[in-house]
Amino acid sequence: MVLAMELFTRLLSHLLAFVYHCFDRIVIHGYLTRLSRPEHVVHFFREVNGAPVITKEILSERTNRYQNWVEAFARNRRIPIEWAEKGIRKEDFVRRWQRRMVRNSAYGVYFIFKSLEVGPTFRITIPKYPTKDPNYRIVANQRSRFTHYYFYIRDEVLGPFVMCVGSFFPFKATYYLNGHSFIEHQLTRAEIGFRKDDNAFLAVGDVAALQAAADKLAPKSSATGSTTGPSSSARSSPPRSASRSSYRAPMRSVRSSTASILCSSATFPSTSCSSEAVSLACGD
Repeated sequence: MVLAMELFTRLLSHLLAFVYHCFDRIVIHGYLTRLSRPEHVVHFFREVNGAPVITKEILSERTNRYQNWVEAFARNRRIPIEWAEKGIRKEDFVRRWQRRMVRNSAYGVYFIFKSLEVGPTFRITIPKYPTKDPNYRIVANQRSRFTHYYFYIRDEVLGPFVMCVGSFFPFKATYYLNGHSFIEHQLTRAEIGFRKDDNAFLAVGDVAALQAAADKLAPKSSATGSTTGPSSSARSSPPRSASRSSYRAPMRSVRSSTASILCSSATFPSTSCSSEAVSLACGD
């Protein structure tokens, strides 16, 4: 794709007003590392919480507490929360709430979608044959269908992005960042004029500032994140000038959202919600 875009640029350079390179879309997978494996779940409930037996009901209780917390979070802040209807484009549906946040110069969660989706979780079974420990249970990974929450957020650094949180153990989170939305937010804050159509900048008052804004969202090459849907102005590798520090501000915003939405006191005790427990796959 990169070679194709370079060839396209070279052949049609006389028709192009400007060229910029950026990440179009970035997907980041987040995990609570100490609750992601069966042995972690056993340790958490038996050693930390003091539960003598790990049952389906214990896992379901955590799900119910988190779902109740999300409902209360939305209700107390008057944030719309709805089930996603089949066939609708979520980004188009929530756009009017996003525009309201922009008009009010507000930041935070502005809409929550609920969706039944397949995700990773755990299966609890009783051993077929008796064991020395009568409370022994088999905890195994499985994939099942349960409620996922899509938090639509407007952030001071990233601009608009989406965080999806599964409501069942291990509470996996997925972040969907739009590179063009990030650039738009940066240019707006710098009061640089531009014209944008969906995921493409058609005109800009300062091309160098446009590229500089794009470079701020450049992770180190070994980070675990994936770019999807490359556009005619995107490339799959970060600019060489990108540094690790340039990626820390966006990642701090992602971590902050994780701490406030995933690690609610209603779901985990404070000792298990430290920054050490929340580890994004993309690194520090």
